[in-house]
Amino acid sequence: MPEISAGAQVFDLAFHPTHSTVYTGLLTGHVRAFAYNDQGHSKRTFSVRPSKRSCRAICLDHDGSHLYAVGKSKALNIIDTITEAVEIRAGAHDSAINRIKYIMPSLLCTGDDDGIIKLWDPRQKECIRKYSHHFDYITDFLWLEDKKHLVATSGDGTLSVMDVRSKKTEPFAQSEDQEDELLSIVSIKRASKVVVGTQIGVLSIFNRSAGWGDCVDRIPGHPHSVDALCTLPPELSGVDTTSTILTGSSDGYVRAIEILPTKLLGVVADHGDWPVERIAIGCGTDQLTFDAPEVDKNGTNVDKKNDHDNVEDMGKPWTRWWVGSVGHEETLRLTDLEAFFHEASKDERKDVQEIMDTDEEHREVEDAKGDDDASEQSNDDGPTVEEQDQSDRDEESDAEEAPNGKKRKRKPEKNALAVNKKGKNAVDVFEVTFFDDL
Repeated sequence: MPEISAGAQVFDLAFHPTHSTVYTGLLTGHVRAFAYNDQGHSKRTFSVRPSKRSCRAICLDHDGSHLYAVGKSKALNIIDTITEAVEIRAGAHDSAINRIKYIMPSLLCTGDDDGIIKLWDPRQKECIRKYSHHFDYITDFLWLEDKKHLVATSGDGTLSVMDVRSKKTEPFAQSEDQEDELLSIVSIKRASKVVVGTQIGVLSIFNRSAGWGDCVDRIPGHPHSVDALCTLPPELSGVDTTSTILTGSSDGYVRAIEILPTKLLGVVADHGDWPVERIAIGCGTDQLTFDAPEVDKNGTNVDKKNDHDNVEDMGKPWTRWWVGSVGHEETLRLTDLEAFFHEASKDERKDVQEIMDTDEEHREVEDAKGDDDASEQSNDDGPTVEEQDQSDRDEESDAEEAPNGKKRKRKPEKNALAVNKKGKNAVDVFEVTFFDDL
């Protein structure tokens, strides 16, 4: 598992949409970028420090030309990823900003520790809308493109839905109190359902067609809080990307989980004793000022040659998807996502084969046992046909050789309809002479 040393505790990360570059927001206030290759080798490309206070959240625009960073300084910082120029909008919030999300080229949103949500147009100095219906810190955002809805989760135990097309400062919908902190949110099943991570480790499922009032299902299993959720890219092959997500928990594990039906696919990354705070997935194709790769005497890229020996490209252009995960440590961990699912698929096939082999052995044992039982039963039932014929012949021979002896008189059977004999003083009523004498 490749690791990138950031030099300070990492709060958030974001992958460039086209280049093989990952950006990190640090405790020291620095925003640092690292270029990486197919082997996970990295090189720092730039480092800026908009504020001396911690950088809690970052995001990139659609083409990766600008990076937006927020944190404890309460300012909105706009960084040009090419020139490294920084634009600082001080006092964007009255309290520390905890989350930021890029929505579209002319819209992004921020949420602070007091539950205030603001919508921004990067071309304007002031926010275009403000929501204050939450009373605790904002933990995460989700954008629903079909309805132009922004969903926010909060530490107050509720989630809210805001229609960005409306000028109202009230939410379109807000859930009931879930009696637990809501920490992360993603959509599954082509955005028909929403998964929310909670403080107690339960995944709450919301069905959009059933409304936002309450969750329709709860999936336990995580021993600690689910602080981060991440969906899979649709281009990833060999896995159902519409129902499979990655979860980051306080126990230090990044897990791959299939939802509805629920199934644990495996552990993607292990951070040891450090809790996982953020997860992101990237697959850059173009390198940014990276050292030339190692080549052999024939001019072949050694790294890519080894990669193609270990991965089935199926005749398609091979690319590598990386999972970046960070926790309360100074290290950014990269995990090969395709290799993980490839190994998980191999292990699953191996387990199925072992089960099939075991069942076959059990069937063979049962069949052998059944044959033995049938043989014993046939012996207990009596002689075979040949033995019975021989016994009959022996009995006939013995009967011919035996002398004629006295036959026992057979006792006659009683006739139920016969008339009984007369007793000493009995009179036969059918004797006519008895009546004639009278």
